[in-house]
Amino acid sequence: MASKSSILFIGGTGYIGKYIVEASARSGHPTLVLVRNSTLTSPSRSTTIDNFKNLGVRFLLGDLNDHTSLVNSIKQADVVISTVGHSLLGQQDKILSAIKEAGNVKILTSSSIRG
Repeated sequence: MASKSSILFIGGTGYIGKYIVEASARSGHPTLVLVRNSTLTSPSRSTTIDNFKNLGVRFLLGDLNDHTSLVNSIKQADVVISTVGHSLLGQQDKILSAIKEAGNVKILTSSSIRG
């Protein structure tokens, strides 16, 4: 049986992302979430973070505005799913740039389309 693709989520602790991350982990995919350190220590995100930890989700420290952390995180995944909030949709070009530099991602998908 083929191994499952590793999936990196950007925006994975947000309104939509937390549900998709949970589904990925429960489906047996190696699941990674790019997070800022402040997210890991945020009281408002503690339930989500604890749930992810219990599901075996790996946290990668980084930021959408830190190109190096994006590239390094993307290099660890086969698939990237962006679930960033509406206010950050215009910045998804940063993800595309990092994917091009990393050179290993087969699929990029976004939970929202700016129109």
